[in-house]
Amino acid sequence: MTYFIDRRANAKHKSAVNRQRFLDRYRTHIKRSVEEAVNRRSITDMERGEKVSIPTRDISEPVFQHGPGGKRTIVSPGNKEFVEGDRLRRPGGGGGGGGAGEGSASNQGEGMDEFAFSLTREEFLDFVFDGLELPHLERKNLVDLDEVRPVRAGVSRDGVPARINIVRSMREAHARRIAMRAPIRRALREAREALEEEESKDPVLRNPARINELKAEIERLEQRLEAVPFIDTYDLRYNHLINQPQPSSKAVMFCVMDVSGSMTQAHKDIAKRFFLLLYLFLERSYEKVELVFVRHHTAAKEVDEEEFFYSRETGGTIVSSALSLVDEIVTDRYPPSQWNLYVAQASDGDNWDDDSVTCRKLLLEQLMPRLQYFTYVEITPHAHQALWEEYETVAVEFPERFAMRQIVEAGDIYPVFRDLFKRRAAQ
Repeated sequence: MTYFIDRRANAKHKSAVNRQRFLDRYRTHIKRSVEEAVNRRSITDMERGEKVSIPTRDISEPVFQHGPGGKRTIVSPGNKEFVEGDRLRRPGGGGGGGGAGEGSASNQGEGMDEFAFSLTREEFLDFVFDGLELPHLERKNLVDLDEVRPVRAGVSRDGVPARINIVRSMREAHARRIAMRAPIRRALREAREALEEEESKDPVLRNPARINELKAEIERLEQRLEAVPFIDTYDLRYNHLINQPQPSSKAVMFCVMDVSGSMTQAHKDIAKRFFLLLYLFLERSYEKVELVFVRHHTAAKEVDEEEFFYSRETGGTIVSSALSLVDEIVTDRYPPSQWNLYVAQASDGDNWDDDSVTCRKLLLEQLMPRLQYFTYVEITPHAHQALWEEYETVAVEFPERFAMRQIVEAGDIYPVFRDLFKRRAAQ
């Protein structure tokens, strides 16, 4: 039988196992609270825990107890209203306990006690990204490997004490002791037999000198047996480890955002929230993921994260400039044979009249054949424009790898994000 022992460090008076069971049991309530927290938090306030409240009625458990049975006569101290034989009125509210407002001294409707507890940062992010994955992640060719993992490669005579192989060392020591003691034991057995034979002779024929010589030999051989060490440095064996290259899936995410004059500050804040969620998700889900930030108005430019989120540069709108720049970056730095390529674009849908057709051609002919996934979010409460219509054509051609959604307000970000990156069945 196999026993698993949980040795995770627990806080004082807390159990990690019981806490995990509690989180699993009330997952529905916690996910609802987490979703509300994501919608009301600011951009920079996403990586902390959350206080969650669960109604008391939802955590109550049935209790078995002995009923009173039979008829009882109870005399309550201080009773001035009832006498023996009176019937008690049914409590108000139709229940057998307290009336409306139980647990509250308010006279303004019902009250409700809640059980409150705090989620840690890791637990909060676990619920935020529960059921999400980066779609179509594939293993690429092993090139420029810088990730290795030590693996067992037999045993060796040299090593550090931390890697000593006790079983092999004891086996070597046992074999050495057998090999070294065998001739000594043989000689000792022969000496004892000779001594026994000499002492069994008639006293007249017995040779005292020979007896003394055999006793001395036996004593010397016994000392030699005791001198054989139980374990010697020659016996020590160490686990031999070699660094083995590990295949790793490399991914790059292109964040493309429209910063034209038609994009208001509210639109940009919503786009920032979407990309921040995406950034936290990628950082949490994959170890080797690179981010490339591309801003565009009439011209596109690759920028760093700080400039991408906080630059005040504005202008007209030519979306194809950003797609062309993404295509150039892919060609120069991220060959599809080695990288998983993902693009996330945020815009208000406004674009130069003839440029939307150019965007469709760029996607169909150059980008989509090389990308694993393309997501487009349009931040506008109005009707869709030409860019959305052209993108719908791309979605028809690549239904599994192209997704587009509309966002009207900040509260739509999290549901849309979960819809875009929800875990899908294996293709």
